[in-house]
Amino acid sequence: MKRVIILLGPTGVGKTGASILLAKALGTEIISADSMQIYRGMDIGTAKPSLPERSGVRHHMIDIVDPSVSFSTGQFIRRVTGVIGALHEKGKAPVIVGGTGLYIKAITRGIFSGPSADWALREELIETERGEKGALYSYLSGIDPEAAERIGHNDTRRVIRAIEVCLKSGDKMSLLQEKRTRPLPYDFIKIGLTRERKELYGMIERRVEKMIGEGLVGEVERLLGRSPDRTPLQAIGYKEIASHLSGDISLEEAVRLVKRNTRRYAKRQYTWFRREEGIRWLNITGIYTSEEVFAKIKEVLE
Repeated sequence: MKRVIILLGPTGVGKTGASILLAKALGTEIISADSMQIYRGMDIGTAKPSLPERSGVRHHMIDIVDPSVSFSTGQFIRRVTGVIGALHEKGKAPVIVGGTGLYIKAITRGIFSGPSADWALREELIETERGEKGALYSYLSGIDPEAAERIGHNDTRRVIRAIEVCLKSGDKMSLLQEKRTRPLPYDFIKIGLTRERKELYGMIERRVEKMIGEGLVGEVERLLGRSPDRTPLQAIGYKEIASHLSGDISLEEAVRLVKRNTRRYAKRQYTWFRREEGIRWLNITGIYTSEEVFAKIKEVLE
């Protein structure tokens, strides 16, 4: 079994600097598991590693597509599998870094590959939901109650996908997932970074203010001119600033919402990671330098 090291945790906890020190110490490369860092031009709002940081350690899965291009979890895992294989051939253990739970799950437990997207069907389902809110979830509960329970009634996008799979395959998505999902054949070492919530939220708020100072408003304005209707611009930090630029809210209100929504996202990340088995959690409350965080990670690996 070839080893893969995964450094995960909520947004803003302090993964980036420590991961670079870790990769340097191991003489290896980093694979980003962040669903927004894949997009070119989305730099400030996604807190990408800086160019100097990336010049010191090679990073994969950053700046690989334009925001106007759709990019699925399936595409992500296919690319990552190739990178992992190439690094193992060189005798290197990859360091995967990120907070996108779905990407981590796809890497560690595999991904379900169902029927291709049927955009006409999806439009019909969206129209049905617009006419009667909750209709799709009720329908899914009737044809695949296990999938409905797992997804929840608020996640309309995943509800639509589950219905699509059922209708196009003639079988329950939950059953197909059980049959077809296989983990990747690696020995995963999973290290999670965590902080006391009050401290983490304070760090998140300061990071948002730093992003504004670095030019997040201008970044969003440029992206709106290139791809105004694409999913990436619904990301936290981008949708709120876009509302400000359209005149719906003030900049002050936009910043408040970015802070609030990022805190909520961090809370959801914790919930997601609790489902992931085998994580060695490191509480780094009160530790602020990358060197000190790396020292604690090094203790676990040794």
